[in-house]
Amino acid sequence: MTMLHSITYDEAQIEKPNLVLLHGWGAHSGVWQTVLPMLRENFRVICIDLPGHGNSPELADNSIESWAKAVLAVAPEKAIWLGWSLGGIVGQRAAGIAKGRIEKLILLASTPKFVASASWHNAVDEKTFQAFHAEVVREPKKSLLRFIAIQTRGSETASEDSRILRKTLLDPAPNSAALDAGMKLLLESDLRKELNEIVCPVLVLGGERDNLVTKKALSIIGGLFMNAEYYDIKRAGHAPFLSHPNDFIKVLTDFCFKNNADEYKEAT
Repeated sequence: MTMLHSITYDEAQIEKPNLVLLHGWGAHSGVWQTVLPMLRENFRVICIDLPGHGNSPELADNSIESWAKAVLAVAPEKAIWLGWSLGGIVGQRAAGIAKGRIEKLILLASTPKFVASASWHNAVDEKTFQAFHAEVVREPKKSLLRFIAIQTRGSETASEDSRILRKTLLDPAPNSAALDAGMKLLLESDLRKELNEIVCPVLVLGGERDNLVTKKALSIIGGLFMNAEYYDIKRAGHAPFLSHPNDFIKVLTDFCFKNNADEYKEAT
């Protein structure tokens, strides 16, 4: 099996719980740098580059099943997983495949289905998404810059968030094949029927002003899991870990260190 690139921080501190971080489309593990010092205070952090992103090689099979299994192959046997956007889709499938390995799952600005359909309205319009996908194929760097702008739109710190993402995501920039593969996963993945396979506690976390995974969508998604909580960070967009790092860390830490998450709640 092709091995993905991963970095484990504080590897010797085995008393801390493992926290696996999965970035989003077009990104790599460097996107976590601003919150990494705070996360390392309480967790043994494992950052994994998705296939074709960062320092990870591409996969011959770009199905969601294949991506999830590739991440599981380099992840600790037991860990809390956090997936941002596309990383959350990978995390959801991994949690369904490997019951017992993922102790808790945090979906950050993520959803089981990114594109709208007749039975799923609170998502990105399919024609809009397909048009953007076509742009990715034609002009990958231009489309990545545009996507950065979309991700930060609505955040009260949009300008600074965009600056950080541009600096991080373009060095190294993912190759065009990886961008295309990731877009196809976002376009085609529909994990709603598989959610009943996820038995671990789930935190559905996002930004109040996110234009891609809206506040209304987050509340609906939270209700689809057997054991979930939902929280939206006020005045944040699609990347709340950049715009509101302290709020992000507090919500994440509170969830991870709770003894249980046996009731669904909407926190506003």
